Amino acid sequence: MISKWQIHHVAHLLEQGTVVAYPTEGVWGIGCDPWNEQATLKILALKNRSIKKGLILIASAIEQFDFILHDLPTQYRVKLEESWPGPFTWLVPHHNRVPYWITGDHATVALRVTNHPLVKALCDLTGPIVSTSANPAGQPSAKTRLMVEKYFYNTGLTILNGRLGGAKTSSRICDLLTNKVHR
Repeated sequence: MISKWQIHHVAHLLEQGTVVAYPTEGVWGIGCDPWNEQATLKILALKNRSIKKGLILIASAIEQFDFILHDLPTQYRVKLEESWPGPFTWLVPHHNRVPYWITGDHATVALRVTNHPLVKALCDLTGPIVSTSANPAGQPSAKTRLMVEKYFYNTGLTILNGRLGGAKTSSRICDLLTNKVHR
């Protein structure tokens, strides 16, 4: 069981620019403060991932995304509320409210409200964080802490230990406006 002190400590580390690995609903993720460009670029370097692809932001509640969603038409807001929290990621128009290092070459940003208790507690303290699967590009997503350690040995990554949720895979990604499934 993770203590409140540990969650507060990791939240403080995120605010200081640390990259953190943590369990999510289906796979291990790595994340950082999305407003910290250097931390985000470190994640992209660790994963050998192009900045152009974009990253997911996760939050503990839909209200943490109000800076993006405040002018979203009601039917789309309802769609989000009906699917969250849980392992479902929506591509939502960002209207340049999120930095390029998060959105990449896209007019949308990937958003998810987590139902994983550990990540939820962390986001309660920090607000939204970057969340991407804990694996180098082309490798399987980490399903255990040991895989995270193997992939990112000696990189300065902080690991928040815990158990994965019950999902069998990483979250499904779908465009909010078109319903096109991307994964």
